[in-house]
Amino acid sequence: MFKKTLALMVFLLACVPALAQTPVAGKVYVNGIDADFPPFAYVGPDGQPTGFDVDAVNWIAKEFGFKVEHHPMEWSGIVTSLKDGKIDMIASGLSVTEERAAQINFSLNYWTIKQVVLAKADFQPSAEDALKAGLKIGVQAGTSDAKAMADTNGKDGRKYELSEYPSPALAAQDVANGRIDAAVMNDAPAAEAVSKLGLKIVGSAGIPDEAFAVGVNKQDENTLKLINAGLTKLMADPYWQELIEKYKPGEVH
Repeated sequence: MFKKTLALMVFLLACVPALAQTPVAGKVYVNGIDADFPPFAYVGPDGQPTGFDVDAVNWIAKEFGFKVEHHPMEWSGIVTSLKDGKIDMIASGLSVTEERAAQINFSLNYWTIKQVVLAKADFQPSAEDALKAGLKIGVQAGTSDAKAMADTNGKDGRKYELSEYPSPALAAQDVANGRIDAAVMNDAPAAEAVSKLGLKIVGSAGIPDEAFAVGVNKQDENTLKLINAGLTKLMADPYWQELIEKYKPGEVH
């Protein structure tokens, strides 16, 4: 698998000069993002989209000579917006799933995330016990983790009451306020909640780790090739490590 991935990256790097000369130069691409999914994508205090994924796409756009606009959108409908041609891509912590792959195309994977249980600092049960105790658990609507939690509820002794939220940050806020007992989310927004709200990551949510990739319309092969070439070039550039150091995805900071 590694050899195949390496060969693909070498091929895409070879395509970079050619892509830079194609009609993408000057074109405006619209990237749909979650407005509240730090550190990957969110709207900053100045009202402007920012985050790991936003900066990554901005770098690719600069390297290849196109323009990009980042549009905050309701996450539960973002894949439909991509399918309907309202946006050109989703670079916003989008998990690769079989269900989504049947509807849209995915770029190269660029990050792997874990699904964790987030609770108050004085929460005593283990993550495994918490998910068998009939507690109120928050999840972000329209996410792969929300679906996985719904699918596994009632299996292998798991029992909980799910509450859906527009964003993981809002779910974390309700944990802090005591409206729900815990929340399940990716490790990156969980780490943000630990830092800002004094919560703690209890442990694994017991659902599979997932990869992040950029989503593109099934009929848009040119944009898929462009993003793959851009990601390949970015991940080989020192700026990639600068992004990781800047945003520290998944680390408590």
